[in-house]
Amino acid sequence: MELFFLALLVLLMVAALGMGYPVAFALPGSAILAITAAALCGTIFAGSADAYFAQGGPIQWLNAGVTNFRGIYWEVERDTLIAIPLFIFMGIMLERSKIAEDLLVTMAQLFGPIPGGLGISVVFVGALLAATTGIVGATVIAMGLIALPVMMRNNYSHSLATGTIAASGTLGQIIPPSIVLIILADQLASATDQASTLRAAAYRAATGEFSMPLEFDLSTTSAGDMFMGALMPGMVLVGLYMAYIFIFAIIRKKSAPPVPYEGKYDGQFLKRVALALTPPLSLIFIVLGSIVMGIATVNQAGSIGAVGAMIMAGYRLKEGQRGAYLPAFISLASVGAIVILLALFDINIKSIEDGGDLVVVLLAMVAVAGLLFGLIWSGWRTYKIDNTLTGVMIETAKTTSLVFIILLGAAMLTAAFRAFGGEELVKDFLTGLPGGFATKFVVVMAVIFVLGFFLDFIEIAVVVVPIVAPILLADPSANVSAVWLGVMIGVNMQTSFLTPPFGFALFYLRGVASAAVTTVQMYFGVIPFILLQLTALVVVGFYPSLVNYLPNRTSLTSDTAPPPVNPTLQYCIEVVVFETYDDDGDSLRNAMTTAAALDISFLPENLRETLSEAFIAAPLTFDKVAEVRATEAAVGEFTVDYRPLHREVRALQSEIARVGEELEEFETTLRRESRREGTSPEIFAAMERRIEALTVEKSEIEAVIPDQWDAAREQYLDLATAEKRARTGYRRNVDNAYQPVAEIRTIIAGTQALAAQESQINDLGALIRNAASGEIIDAISVVETALTPIAGASPIKSKLGEARRAIDDDTPDMAKATTLIAEASTLYATDLAWRTRAESELASGLEAYDEAIRETIGIRRQDRLPRPIAKAVAACKSIHYDISLNF
Repeated sequence: MELFFLALLVLLMVAALGMGYPVAFALPGSAILAITAAALCGTIFAGSADAYFAQGGPIQWLNAGVTNFRGIYWEVERDTLIAIPLFIFMGIMLERSKIAEDLLVTMAQLFGPIPGGLGISVVFVGALLAATTGIVGATVIAMGLIALPVMMRNNYSHSLATGTIAASGTLGQIIPPSIVLIILADQLASATDQASTLRAAAYRAATGEFSMPLEFDLSTTSAGDMFMGALMPGMVLVGLYMAYIFIFAIIRKKSAPPVPYEGKYDGQFLKRVALALTPPLSLIFIVLGSIVMGIATVNQAGSIGAVGAMIMAGYRLKEGQRGAYLPAFISLASVGAIVILLALFDINIKSIEDGGDLVVVLLAMVAVAGLLFGLIWSGWRTYKIDNTLTGVMIETAKTTSLVFIILLGAAMLTAAFRAFGGEELVKDFLTGLPGGFATKFVVVMAVIFVLGFFLDFIEIAVVVVPIVAPILLADPSANVSAVWLGVMIGVNMQTSFLTPPFGFALFYLRGVASAAVTTVQMYFGVIPFILLQLTALVVVGFYPSLVNYLPNRTSLTSDTAPPPVNPTLQYCIEVVVFETYDDDGDSLRNAMTTAAALDISFLPENLRETLSEAFIAAPLTFDKVAEVRATEAAVGEFTVDYRPLHREVRALQSEIARVGEELEEFETTLRRESRREGTSPEIFAAMERRIEALTVEKSEIEAVIPDQWDAAREQYLDLATAEKRARTGYRRNVDNAYQPVAEIRTIIAGTQALAAQESQINDLGALIRNAASGEIIDAISVVETALTPIAGASPIKSKLGEARRAIDDDTPDMAKATTLIAEASTLYATDLAWRTRAESELASGLEAYDEAIRETIGIRRQDRLPRPIAKAVAACKSIHYDISLNF
């Protein structure tokens, strides 16, 4: 019966959407009706409202709805969606301020003289507007009103002209900042958590281990990651569009002729180009650059974009009038002053110590006041001129409300889909497909593409993605990143704006196009661009680095980058460092030989022994690398024949598990029905026959498992364990070879700080004989505080601490304290003596050795990866590696 109500849920949703009901009501309404029907039928026919639910019941569904509502509106951690109204405001404000019109006119004059120049200018402007507005409807309408008449007057093919405008308008869905990317990031964040749970369960079932290694886990995504991941695919799409138009114009010259500029390419023209391009390009750089460089979060960047858009609108709406640019100049000057002050001074009211600090704070306050004044002035202009601000706020509120209501409705629908077992049904269908991840992924992409003919991108993002994303992300055979999957879905969903019969970009353009352009021409015009979008999808699918590299690079080069010792980085670090061993092995060996010849006989025994062991361990690194490579090659050679066997057996075991679950469910139902009165014997007989059939089916599948499986699996595990042991041995060896060097260098670096405490420590001996207890305790505490940051001074500090506690006791033991202070003084003198000698005789040699091995043997013990290595590691992590053999 669950399948019946699942079908009812889907039919209700399709019927509601087909009859034209708003999506915001169709999605939750379908869920409410289906849940209510299932609960009533269960109560009437089975005596329980939960009877016809695969998971939980109506109460659990209601609780899930409340949880989703709270998650969207109240959870502080889930703040990604805050960026939606900010970017919507920015886009609508720029559109209402006629920035798009200025760009189109100027770029058409600039690109017009080349073949297909008008079309190329439309794509260029579409990309710029996508990076500043991200509003498809506004972009298509603006370009349809401005560019389409010009293209038609210059004898452009109607199909090419309309296809170019419609396709260029959809770039806002993939080029950041994009509303769909923000929604996808929000949906994928929860999908990643579910996928991580599924993968951990699969690892536990396959290996029997309860803890899955961190390097096999999934990394979540954010809106910032999605923005960076979508940037290169967006540029690929722009390049494909431009190349197609140019080639089309070369082949069919009369369908896309050059349009000579009637004016002159002089200084005045260059000024117009600069005024049209500089503001939006600056806004793009500030908004996206602040995210990429880690200066601002997506929400903060959205705020910057909204403020920047209002300042730009403030001068554009007053263009040609006196003082039009004054608020913008005031705002820019204030921002420049703030940036300079922050770069030169530490501005903090609490840290004001003198008149200079006060002046800096006052200057910063003046700069902030200037920025606020310029912003308020610009806002007042947008409010008074054509009621622009009011219109923008109303449209922002409408669009944002629509998005959030659809999010809530989709959450209710998805919860109902899961309650009726839909998610398990989809999972079983996808996992049962032959061909592994590739087949599953192609099927999902095909379904999303077909749904794009009938549904908007928001419905697809919030209904389909939560169902299929966890299944795709959990698959270890592809081990795809959430960012890559999100961008692939985003590029695919972009086609939903162009595919008839409900291509919204076509509707927008049809509304502003002249009657001379037929709807059929528009449909034919978008077909090449749909094919180009699918081409981009294939390119991004085969080259995941286009998506993954920028987010990885930003993560590894940011101030909050994970340390090199992070387990998820080890494999790629070793790939990069092992190549360095091959290239610079001779110089590294020379550095090791030179270091081993250093005189360390005067060091304390413990330090001398650890440093000697480090010098011995360093040359062994090359043997450890060879061992890692040999075990890795053995695993690679064995997996050529083992991988197909592993895939076959895991598929059979998955089927056995599915049959086992069904068998257990029937057995549980049979036991429950046997305790109830009134159940007919026919039902018992039918259930027993089904249990018997499932038992036979399970046995038959188990018999199909190849006989060599256990031996092959054991051999693979032995080889994989040997590789893991070799890698662990390498890591332990390089740590032992580098860490003592770094520690002793740190100790030697504290020599001067230790020497500065000589008089205070020597004075303690006289002080304990003549001063009061409180004064002695205070003096010792001062010395202890000074010794705390000095590396290697803890033995001296420990003696002084014991002396202080002996004095501070209820029965002060001054004799013991005197002895302890004397011992501390002796330790201090000995320590200072060898440190002073090491500073003059050993420090430079250790520094040169450290410099030679820091980025190879010592890379794991650095605070962060050096930038060149971080880039190489980012490139390595951008590739999807098959880890399924570990499951």
